[in-house]
Amino acid sequence: MVAVGTMVWLSSELMFFAALFAFYFTLRGHEPAMWAERTDLLNIPFATANTLILVISSVWCQLGVWQAEKGRPGRPAGASLFAFKQWGMREWYVLTYIFGAIFIAGQVYEYAHLVAEGVTLGSDAYGSVFYLTTGFHGLHVSGGLIAFLLIIGRTFTTRRYSHAQATGAVVTSYYWHFVDVVWIALFLMIYVLR
Repeated sequence: MVAVGTMVWLSSELMFFAALFAFYFTLRGHEPAMWAERTDLLNIPFATANTLILVISSVWCQLGVWQAEKGRPGRPAGASLFAFKQWGMREWYVLTYIFGAIFIAGQVYEYAHLVAEGVTLGSDAYGSVFYLTTGFHGLHVSGGLIAFLLIIGRTFTTRRYSHAQATGAVVTSYYWHFVDVVWIALFLMIYVLR
């Protein structure tokens, strides 16, 4: 039931982001000259690298899911941290968390650059829609990072790793993969379709 409920909830989130996409394309259609000018301020190589970081984090997340499904919350006692084949869900989720946090730091860096260039939330239609779409996505990524901390923390508070805990890890991965796919669409919309 938790997995089904999560999928239903993610469907509503999909509608939310679809509205933001519609908002973006509507404003872009009415202000093509502004879009041409403002998109020149975007740092495409940096955004591409930041996108790659988020995409790779989904790979780490899925590796963690596979370990959770095997009932392996962490690496065996005494196993080296560098013995990647012995990693459990916890280690893969910590790595996912780190990559997600790097992605958020990259977004903050990009925002600082754009604000220095005069693109703010209230500067014009482009600034408004750019910060709304990427900002709401950033909030979703931050929510996912909090979820990872909760899932990782649960592995330290129980004596036996149960099916319910594995389900929590799987459901968190659904959310993370959703956030990843939404970002890929946003990246294509904002950075590629010029």
